[in-house]
Order: sequence, then C-alpha cells, then structure tokens
Amino acid sequence: MDKIEKAIARLSSRERSVIKRLLSDVKTNKVEHLDIKKLIGHDDIFRARKGSARVIYRITARGVFILAIERRSEKTYRKF
Repeated sequence: MDKIEKAIARLSSRERSVIKRLLSDVKTNKVEHLDIKKLIGHDDIFRARKGSARVIYRITARGVFILAIERRSEKTYRKF
C-alpha cells in the first residue's frame, strides 16, 4: 500500500468519497468548479481544496502525479 492509499484509508467515509471525486476531476482536467491554486515557488505543483482536505499534485508532460492527500494543518505545505 503506497502513501496515497494510506492517506485515503485514514479519512472518514464521507471525506473519502469527496477525495475520490476530487481525484477523478483532477486526473480528467475537469477543474473549473474546484478551488485550485499553484504553490508558491513551484511552476508545476498545485493544491486542490475541498473542505479541510487538500490534494497536492504535480502536472508534467507525462501526466498528473498525486504527491499528497492531507487534512489542512500548519504542516500541510512544508514538504513542498
């Protein structure tokens, strides 16, 4: 089990369904209705927000790569 699967497993069932829908939208580039921002200091790393959950991902020529799924805290963005 990788770190993304572990992060999803730690969420409540309601949060899990919201995150799965959010991931689907990000991967298919249906992001008009989402709260997405580019992380400061990075050209290719973004965060999508839904409630207190954050999905941090990178867009490259090869596709979309999910880097982290976390609840919002003071430490959420420190790794990036």
